[in-house]
Amino acid sequence: MNIRCLLVDDEKPARDELRYLLSSYNDIDIIADTHSASRACTLIREERPDLVFLDIQMPGSNGFDVIDKLSDLPKMPLFVFVTAFDSHAVRAFEKSALDYILKPLSSKRLDQTIERVRKILATNNPDSINQSLQNLINQIHHRDEKKVKISAECSGRIHLLSPEEIVYCSPEENEIIIHTRTKKCSLYGINTMEKLAARLNSCSFFRIHRSALINLDHIKEFSPWMNGKYRLVMNDSDGTELTVSRTRVKDFKQQLGI
Repeated sequence: MNIRCLLVDDEKPARDELRYLLSSYNDIDIIADTHSASRACTLIREERPDLVFLDIQMPGSNGFDVIDKLSDLPKMPLFVFVTAFDSHAVRAFEKSALDYILKPLSSKRLDQTIERVRKILATNNPDSINQSLQNLINQIHHRDEKKVKISAECSGRIHLLSPEEIVYCSPEENEIIIHTRTKKCSLYGINTMEKLAARLNSCSFFRIHRSALINLDHIKEFSPWMNGKYRLVMNDSDGTELTVSRTRVKDFKQQLGI
């Protein structure tokens, strides 16, 4: 029996790439793809796919919200999460018996995923899948119980920023600048990068070198660079390029699970 599959990613090139890679599997039927979490919920309820490839970081609701909103379904599809470096999510997936793929995708990794999907679906045990998803939802809720806020001064006013809004942080002259996707603000109430890193320790942040703290969830792409360093492109409006120092590359790769 063929596996009916839905693709969910806010970036069309990412959906196209996954569609192309999946075209080599004779038992995978892609019934639809969508760019939004809300549309994904509708399609899953209407089409009842067997398998959903689900991105995490999307505008508005994210991939976690999709699972939460569908928790009332009597039979959940199997979700394969596609994530760009959310280290906390990766640990949750490992504990939940689900599968995940780190971007950029590879054919070899996808082979492993599809084989696992086949085995899980072959058991025809929806209770096992539902329990795994419920475990993940519980972990997500537990993680969200303690909300972290960062105070920043923007245009003369103090704003409270969620960690998810922050792309990266870097010192400039005598202050620390918080960069979001569309603006930058001055950090308020914390005067060192060390204290800021400690404040964001429970979130998806990584110190790529002494003067930069990045949000792993906002990396658009990365590649090896000269002298053992790594070059990152962030997903802010400027496509800012940052460098992982050679001494931090090993820890950076461990954070990504590669």
